Amino acid sequence: MKHFITILLLSTSTTFFAQNYNTKQGFVAEGYDVVSYFNNKAEKGNKEFTTEFDEVKFKFSSKENLEIFKKSPKKYIPQYGGYCAYALGVKAEKVAVNPKTFEIRDGKLYLFYDSWGINTFELWKKEGAEKLQKQANKNWLKIIDN
Repeated sequence: MKHFITILLLSTSTTFFAQNYNTKQGFVAEGYDVVSYFNNKAEKGNKEFTTEFDEVKFKFSSKENLEIFKKSPKKYIPQYGGYCAYALGVKAEKVAVNPKTFEIRDGKLYLFYDSWGINTFELWKKEGAEKLQKQANKNWLKIIDN
């Protein structure tokens, strides 16, 4: 019985962490290199350079970026688990992103939805990024607490 409860708790905690990340394509940022964003590039990761952090997988375009991430992973993790920052700010919803649409703001990575003629990064800037960022921060805390 003790083993069953331990397994149940471990699987629940793993599921909890995974739910707080957008892992479309099996990786955070759809397999794009989260370190490359900080060089103002959206680069696809390579399956040769992968790692796991916080129960989710990350891909990198080079061994160098993989090593950079391993030294300070929290610095590179996208805000709001890689869900659309604009949607979090406006609707408090987890919405998929286009990993090519991003912003580095105050040393943090924000990803945005960009499809079907809707570019939420443009809306983010137009409607006031600072105001939306503050609201997204509040909304994210409510979402992850549930």
